[in-house]
Amino acid sequence: QVQLVESGGGLVQPGGSLRLSCAASGSIFTINAMGWYRQAPGKQRELVAAITAGGRTNYADSVKGRFTISRDNAKNTVYLQMNSLKPEDTAVYYCNADVVVKGGYENDYWGQGTQVTVSS
Repeated sequence: QVQLVESGGGLVQPGGSLRLSCAASGSIFTINAMGWYRQAPGKQRELVAAITAGGRTNYADSVKGRFTISRDNAKNTVYLQMNSLKPEDTAVYYCNADVVVKGGYENDYWGQGTQVTVSS
């Protein structure tokens, strides 16, 4: 019913920048919160940043001041601008969306993940 497609991952040197995008499509009535999570090898998935439909944001302490989450409600797309990247930011990044589908049901959806590697 709903698909989330991420893009923008890759290999970057420490101190560099990347911008992730996640576009939602399908039988969407409206999208509530959207967010980015990440999972490094051997670690649990953790919240990186989230944004409400009204634009209120929340960040993990480890990324505050370096990452910025934003969204384009008209395009059902959420972005994550990542600056001053560190090796410890290396992980698979997943997009998440709380979607109300046509028909009124509310479900939680995940993207397939995009690899971000920070290394010299």
